[in-house]
Amino acid sequence: METITENQKVKVAKKLKKMFGHVDLRDTTLACPVRDVMALASDKWSILIILYLGYFPVLRFNQIKKKVYGISNKVLSERLKHLEGDGYLKRTMYPEVPVRVEYKLTDFGHSYLQKLIELTEWAEMHKECVISNRNRFQGVEA
Repeated sequence: METITENQKVKVAKKLKKMFGHVDLRDTTLACPVRDVMALASDKWSILIILYLGYFPVLRFNQIKKKVYGISNKVLSERLKHLEGDGYLKRTMYPEVPVRVEYKLTDFGHSYLQKLIELTEWAEMHKECVISNRNRFQGVEA
């Protein structure tokens, strides 16, 4: 397990101050730009869609649906539209019979994918710690 140094904590505190220092946190009517940008891109379905499109450069709707186990057609369609609207992915429709539609990450989507990979690596590295903490919290013997 890695140790967080005081210097790292100070750096994080400075970054958070820069992020939130100009906002009156008592005013709950203010729109949070972090929440606005991250809400869609960080939900469980969008993360999986982006990870799979990072691994498979081009996927069609049904291919994504098969890989993102458990997602409904409606939710997948909504997520793809939102991700396209925010610029994470590009949708290409080919005028064929039947119509062929493909999805791929944009350069912007690839930049977000890099951060997701860092987060998934962190999760993989710390999963045993999380499971142990969860079991201890729930009173389960390991």
